[in-house]
Amino acid sequence: MSLTPRYLCNGLIRRSIELRALYRHAAVQVNEPGLRTVLDEEAQSLDEVIAELQAQMRYHALEPATRSRLLGLARQRFDTLLARGMPRRDGAWIRLLARKEQRLLKAFERALNRVAMGDMNATLHRQLPRLQSIDLDMHSLAKAVGH
Repeated sequence: MSLTPRYLCNGLIRRSIELRALYRHAAVQVNEPGLRTVLDEEAQSLDEVIAELQAQMRYHALEPATRSRLLGLARQRFDTLLARGMPRRDGAWIRLLARKEQRLLKAFERALNRVAMGDMNATLHRQLPRLQSIDLDMHSLAKAVGH
């Protein structure tokens, strides 16, 4: 595997880890119990995406990313401060997560265009429907709260 797929895949893993952490954090912060459950389920779906990408990297004898970037932690803290200041906190979390999910989906789509056909391309293709499903869930929730 060349440098570009390694770099792209580790970048996707890190972004997924950061988003998963944000889902888990948001699940603790929201007031609605049903929303907590949905956010936990989305985090579990990202667990599966991350695990498969990491396994594929290991299959190619490459060291996969296992944690987020320091910048990701800073963003999460900033996002938390923003959401706390909003009058309808649950809606703010939903809108934030929907935007971040959209960005992750777009990053996967861009990576698919850049990674040559092969194992990693196939792995990304397998994860795409899962990410599209999460994205659809979050945008449906965002519409429900008036985004």
